[in-house]
Amino acid sequence: MAGFRLIPKEEKFYGDFLQMAGLLVDASRALEEMLATEPPVYEKAAQIRELEEKCDFWTHEIFQRLNRTFVTPMDREDIHALAGALDDVMDAMDDAANLFQLYRITAIRPGVREIVARITAQTREIHTALGQLEKYKGVLERAIEINRLEHEADEIHRRLIGALFDEEKDPILLIKWKDILTYLERATDRAEDVANLLESIVVKHG
Repeated sequence: MAGFRLIPKEEKFYGDFLQMAGLLVDASRALEEMLATEPPVYEKAAQIRELEEKCDFWTHEIFQRLNRTFVTPMDREDIHALAGALDDVMDAMDDAANLFQLYRITAIRPGVREIVARITAQTREIHTALGQLEKYKGVLERAIEINRLEHEADEIHRRLIGALFDEEKDPILLIKWKDILTYLERATDRAEDVANLLESIVVKHG
């Protein structure tokens, strides 16, 4: 009977979230490194895919542990939503990196690296916020900064889409770049979703 617990052990999910956030930081850095040269370092897409698979593992692990856990440190639906939102950020980066390789992009359009820099900054803010989530201290400030970065990226995205349609004469290349820009913007939007979830969690529990 030594292993019997009358009250189930409260499982901590904060460390799992921090693991996922670390993978996001690594993926965003790899994306920056991929685009640092012309042509891009296509091999970085495989590195980002490996990080995406690790992120999938942690998402699945959180969902499985959530199903086995009676006592949770925050609302069950928030744990589920936060894990899914973090995974969505990774998926968008993975999709963008894959398109650079698939489309064999050789030259990086002006402004693209600016969006990627915002994605990297967002992932770092997410990592910091999740490191503070257990104590609910300083998380709102990080969420505000993630949202600010998303607004900056959105402005850059609009400018780049306008320039793309004004300047690109090759219709195939136009379609390729529109796809890539869509996924880069999606990464910033999904990071904003994480920020909004964090803000909601802190308001409820902080």
